[in-house]
Amino acid sequence: MAYIIDPPRQAALPIAGSPQLFPVHRIYCIGRNYAEHAREMGHDPNREPPFFFQKNPDNLRVDGKFPYPSGTSDVHHEIEMIVALKSGGVNIKPEAALDHVLGYGVALDMTRRDLQGEAKKLGRPWEIGKAFEHSAPSTPLVLADAIGHPSQGAIWLDVNGKRRQTGDLNQMIWDIPGQMAYISSLFELRAGDVIMTGTPSGVAAVVRGDVLHGHVDGVGDLKVEVV
Repeated sequence: MAYIIDPPRQAALPIAGSPQLFPVHRIYCIGRNYAEHAREMGHDPNREPPFFFQKNPDNLRVDGKFPYPSGTSDVHHEIEMIVALKSGGVNIKPEAALDHVLGYGVALDMTRRDLQGEAKKLGRPWEIGKAFEHSAPSTPLVLADAIGHPSQGAIWLDVNGKRRQTGDLNQMIWDIPGQMAYISSLFELRAGDVIMTGTPSGVAAVVRGDVLHGHVDGVGDLKVEVV
C-alpha cells in the first residue's frame, strides 16, 4: 500500500566504530533522578516515585550543534547518560533488564526552562519545554559488549571550560534496571527505545556561542556549540 505522503525519515543514532545505525523508536526521560538536582528544583527526592516524560525521536542531533530555539530566553543544559535498547517487553524484572540493553551514550536534555515553568504552573504537559527540535544533542552509541553496563563513574558538564554539573552514576535514585522495570509496567518497551537517565545538579542557562563539554566515565565525551 502506498503512503499518501512520503513517510518521515527514520530517526537514528550512529554506532561508534560501525557503519550501522540504531533506529530510534521512543525516547523516555526520567525526571529528577539525582537527589541534589531534585532539591535544586524544589523537590524532596525521598518522597516522590519516579516519573517520566518523552522527547521525540527526531529531537536527537549528533553533529555537535545546538541551535538556540525560538520562544524562549532561558534554555538550560542537563547532561545525561542514555541507554539504547535492543529488545523490550512489559513488566520487565530488574534482574533481567540489562539483557535488553544494546549500548550507551552521552546526551543533553536541553530545556526551555521558562516555558516548562509556565506549563508546570498551569498544570499542563511539558512538551513545550522539553520536546522541541534539536533538544537532545547526543554522541554515537557505544556497545555494552565493549564497555559493560556502567553503574558508577563520573558524569559532568563544562561550559566554556568551567565546571557546571558534576555527579556520579551511582547517585541515581532509580538505577537503570529500576527505571526499565518501572517504565515497562506502564508502557511496552521495544527495540529502538532510548532512555535518558537523569541529570546531576548544576543545571543552568546557556547562550549563543557557549561551548558545552559533557562526559560520562567509560562511555564518552560530548561536545556541543550553541549556535
